[in-house]
Amino acid sequence: MAVLRGIQIVKRGTVALLLISALLVSACSSTKVAYRYADWGIVWWVEDYVTLTDAQKQQLNIDIDQFRQWHCSTELPRYQTWLNDLESDIRKGSLDQSDVAFHQEQLFDFFGPLLSRVPPIATNLLASLSEAQVRELTRNMQENQQELEEEFLADDPEATAAARAERTLERVERWLGDLNDDQKAIVRTWSEQRGRQTEIWLEGRRKWQLALLDALEKRNDPGFYTEIERLITESEQFRGEDYQAMMAESRTAMNTLMLTLIQASDSTHLTHLSNRAAELNSDFETLTCSPAPEVAESS
Repeated sequence: MAVLRGIQIVKRGTVALLLISALLVSACSSTKVAYRYADWGIVWWVEDYVTLTDAQKQQLNIDIDQFRQWHCSTELPRYQTWLNDLESDIRKGSLDQSDVAFHQEQLFDFFGPLLSRVPPIATNLLASLSEAQVRELTRNMQENQQELEEEFLADDPEATAAARAERTLERVERWLGDLNDDQKAIVRTWSEQRGRQTEIWLEGRRKWQLALLDALEKRNDPGFYTEIERLITESEQFRGEDYQAMMAESRTAMNTLMLTLIQASDSTHLTHLSNRAAELNSDFETLTCSPAPEVAESS
């Protein structure tokens, strides 16, 4: 279910998908706080890649606030319905492969509407970048890519798989609580079977970034919006055939992993999962769609 890692960014630079990943994957103790300040967080994260002018910040804040108003009024009710169904199935204690697949598909369905709203925001920002800002963006993306490769790629495949297993364990335990020995073994075996998944993910990420930088060279052309829209809504096409095959296989593998973990769960794990779903649902119920309060910029 929600252990899936959200679609990653320099879409930090193109904003917005972090909303669903922050809400459904985050370990933040208060979804309400995270949601209320998500727009400010986006601006700060964007600035990790490129220093924005005051005018760019102002426009980005306006665009993000409009996005958040739409998301709060239109999408949060859909999340509540999904969580209600998830809680109901957990309480029945009879989750099978079709149930897990259904909830996984429901989760993936949330990304389509989000993706469709990102291109105008991204284009407004990216089209306004100066040559100096594009150079800064290029440099910071390259540095970030190198840092990720150093962090996630070990000297040998076994070490890479072990590190992947640890990351997966952390995400799963947010939803199921402390895993038993059988469940930990399931995660380790699953991670070992993922082969070059980490390498392919990083290769795909680099290809997408290069495509973005190529598009930015034509940011004054009439077709710029269309190219950015494709980069966002059809991102897998830019990441290569290996990446596309890996993603298709990963969806099935994740379904199998979650089903196997649930089957190896006891009542404590299922109660933890139910409580996490209920906690998120309660946060969604109390959220309002009013504009986020202003906060002082960090020094």
